[in-house]
Amino acid sequence: MGILSVQKSVREQAVAKAAMALMESHGVAPSPTNFEIFFTYAGGANPPLSRALDAHLKTKKPFTPDVLDELRHHVSKERKTIDQLDTLSKDVSAALGSVLVTLETAGKDAASYGKTLSAAIAEMVGDQSPVAVRKLMDGLLGATQAMEARTKMLEDELHKSSTEVSDLKTKLDDVRKESLTDPLTAIANRKLFDMALDNAIHDANETGEEFALCMCDIDHFKTFNDTWGHQTGDQVLRLVGACLSENVKGRDTAARYGGEEFAVILRQTRLEHALNLANQIRGHVESKKLVKKSTGDILGTITISIGVAQFTPGETTASLIRRADECLYAAKRAGRNCVIGEEDHKTSIAAA
Repeated sequence: MGILSVQKSVREQAVAKAAMALMESHGVAPSPTNFEIFFTYAGGANPPLSRALDAHLKTKKPFTPDVLDELRHHVSKERKTIDQLDTLSKDVSAALGSVLVTLETAGKDAASYGKTLSAAIAEMVGDQSPVAVRKLMDGLLGATQAMEARTKMLEDELHKSSTEVSDLKTKLDDVRKESLTDPLTAIANRKLFDMALDNAIHDANETGEEFALCMCDIDHFKTFNDTWGHQTGDQVLRLVGACLSENVKGRDTAARYGGEEFAVILRQTRLEHALNLANQIRGHVESKKLVKKSTGDILGTITISIGVAQFTPGETTASLIRRADECLYAAKRAGRNCVIGEEDHKTSIAAA
């Protein structure tokens, strides 16, 4: 066994021990399906599961069958996406292999036809009887017709293979897009947000491009859930996601950051312009009325609080998110349903 294999085995054993210890400390039955949840969590390879399980641990409530079923959904969804990507990648490789075989065959056929032509030209040198010439021409005609038929067949095979590759690529792109989309709100998920923020920071450090980050949180979301149920809570999340999507265009990214918290990355945007857009989003959300679909009753108005920070060249991702979060908490303390930028936040701290 190689060094890497040994290291992998040792790590997996450590992760398994951590998973078992966590299950035991929280009274979770050691079934295979439950172990898979906690093993995946301990390994840290599934961010949605980690956030969901961390959130439940904070409540200090027991792991009921319903809670475990919900956590298991994150594991199976991630596994399904990985399996789909793996299958499609293999299919694309197989289809491309078929194209290469077809091209190789076409090359061999062309070489064979070239040899036939060369041999015919060599035979035509010198005096030839009409019968011999006729025989030679008949042979060339037959070879040409065979080559035309083979070429047509190869063209059909290439067209079929190319179409198959194109279809598989489309499916592969769809699965990848699905893996980066929040299924409830249909906007970017945390994984895509992390990627987009890393790209924005890289570009800003490389080119000096300005950009801002907005952290948004739905006000009194727990009250909606407790009063009207989780289905109404989901309706609230979808509504806010739609408002963000409608107000964010181009290279900007609107994402569900986690739970009732959202984030918006505004590329090529100065702080004052980011504050204007944040207020536009806040007003758009406030203008919506939450209606219970089954009865048509108006359940109330949704509001959000937003914190806005401008990227400082050279700072880390964690630092930028922390500063935007601090502005968000300041907006909550200021009475909610408002936007606080980092300059306002600095002023309020100085005044205090």
